[in-house]
Amino acid sequence: MSFSHEDVQRLIKLLDSSHFDELHLEAEGIKLSLRRNGATSTAPAPVGLTSVATASPVAPPASAAAPTPATASAGDASLLEIRAPMLGTFYGAPKPGAEPFVAIGGRVSADSAVGIIEVMKLMNSISAGIEGVLVEVLVRDGDLVEFDQVLMRVRPA
Repeated sequence: MSFSHEDVQRLIKLLDSSHFDELHLEAEGIKLSLRRNGATSTAPAPVGLTSVATASPVAPPASAAAPTPATASAGDASLLEIRAPMLGTFYGAPKPGAEPFVAIGGRVSADSAVGIIEVMKLMNSISAGIEGVLVEVLVRDGDLVEFDQVLMRVRPA
């Protein structure tokens, strides 16, 4: 296994858009450590590190911040949230130009696919995990999402 230049660049972009300062990745004998400039290491440098890249000191884009929910639904404690199970790029449809998995006003069940999160060219289907009617979508296609970020809100059935 190896990381291409494009793979490393995508990891750097993900790190820059997250709130993390470091990323350590090991796979099949390859170790990759990414650290923002100015960030201090929380762990000693591993011996025999084969690949090291440093993320540039770029501030995360404004769109990477946690989305601000609409005031009408933010105060509605009865709504349930569908959260991102991982960090990656969110897509609301199975392919570009296709109908979204679910639309506002549509019913979702626990097993309903509500989106895809792409991580390192792997597409991961996201299930609702809850039942009800979709009332709010907080992310758009192509948005970078962070672990546990609220993606959608559902009114329970």
